[in-house]
Amino acid sequence: MRVGGGARVFALLLAIGCAVVLSVAAWMSPSSAGHGTHTQLGLAPCGWMMKYGTPCPTCGMTTSWARAAEGNLAAAFVTQPFGSLLVVLTAAMFWGALYVAATGSRLGVAATSMLRPSVLWTLAGMAAAAWVYKLVTTGR
Repeated sequence: MRVGGGARVFALLLAIGCAVVLSVAAWMSPSSAGHGTHTQLGLAPCGWMMKYGTPCPTCGMTTSWARAAEGNLAAAFVTQPFGSLLVVLTAAMFWGALYVAATGSRLGVAATSMLRPSVLWTLAGMAAAAWVYKLVTTGR
């Protein structure tokens, strides 16, 4: 049993979205400071950092993605552990969505069924732990 045309189009759009985000990460040069890479996209420096003098909850995410895009997953993890997890999940989602779009596989249905509250709470806990890690490793 295969998914319908609408699900395949959605999977293709999801794969394109993932490819765009991963391509942008590959285009950027990671900041040696471990944060601030997002300014290459024309975004302002982190307001949280400027106001509070501490890393924000997403501090280092863009830098982590840029380092992972260079193939340096270890440096991506050291920069922002949750960011490195997200980039790996995004890459997996790209390939999975592309497979669903091409074959009509029910892989997407199976993957979506894993999004239970316990998994989402675990991810939220991991994001919080990564923020604490950034707070500790930046010495602030």
